[in-house]
Amino acid sequence: MRLRRFILAILLTLFAAPAVTAHEVRPALLQFTQDKAGHYDVLWKQPTLGDVAIRLEPHLSGGALEVKPVDQFAAPGFLVKTWVIPAKPALDGQTVSIEGLDQTITDVLVRVTTADGRHIDEVIKPQHPSLVLAISAPQGLAVPAYLRLGVEHILTGFDHLSFVFGLLLLVGISWRIVKAVTAFTVAHSITLTAAALGFAHVPSAVIECLVALSIVFVASELLPRPGRENTLTRRHPWVIAFAFGLLHGFAFAGALAEVGLPANAVPASLFLFNVGVEIGQLMFIAAAVAAILALRWVRANVRRDLSVPARLVPAYGIGGFAAFWFIERLSAAFPT
Repeated sequence: MRLRRFILAILLTLFAAPAVTAHEVRPALLQFTQDKAGHYDVLWKQPTLGDVAIRLEPHLSGGALEVKPVDQFAAPGFLVKTWVIPAKPALDGQTVSIEGLDQTITDVLVRVTTADGRHIDEVIKPQHPSLVLAISAPQGLAVPAYLRLGVEHILTGFDHLSFVFGLLLLVGISWRIVKAVTAFTVAHSITLTAAALGFAHVPSAVIECLVALSIVFVASELLPRPGRENTLTRRHPWVIAFAFGLLHGFAFAGALAEVGLPANAVPASLFLFNVGVEIGQLMFIAAAVAAILALRWVRANVRRDLSVPARLVPAYGIGGFAAFWFIERLSAAFPT
């Protein structure tokens, strides 16, 4: 009875978490493209969930974005606004700010392409929702924006992290986790590249639902069940990791599609985003392994037997989250 109450308390705590944790975090895009006459075409593209869009408003210190957009429309997965601003006053030195960004966990990629071929890719974060456009400044050796986007995307993608964590708990801390994670990495790299380059396309709403179901599956495999100790997942976890990695790669590509790839550097940007995803994934695995080892030490030094809750709480916690995400995403994909 105490164990049941303990598990119930954990699940209630999980479901009481902010709703934003149920969503994969996708960046917004603010793009300035200069023509030969010096004018700038401005594109604002922010992610949405179904018909719901967080209130985000881009501003330019010169006031050019305070006028009514030239065009505005909603499409599956995003909201788009466009402006055309004159060559004067100069864009160089103006400050871009995103109203409402500090209330979210969404990043904004700011991309500037000038008529003479200069390019700027910077990221505005919720902690500092503004950026000075230093177009004429020398371009240093700063970490590319797409590498940062990849790292931040995976570290704020709670669904992907839940899958990786479930895989780690299923396989354990051994050489087998290296094999499983490598298979997951290879798989999502394949579909991320194929989708980003336009060779494959799967509706994002379908992918998001399937990703949630993949987490439910892994969580169910964590539950101890008599007669199912020798399932395919437990014998060859790399097979399951590879299969579901293909789904997760399409989800990564969906996030990258929100901001697009710069036409002048598609291979490099795609490579950097993928590398950033892997760096973030390895950071998470290292932290998770450290936490597991610490909890093992605690269990070894506590008199009470915690082996049962240690097995059940993560399984029900991950599975409960994933089931909620599946229902929420299904409702968003097929609104009544």
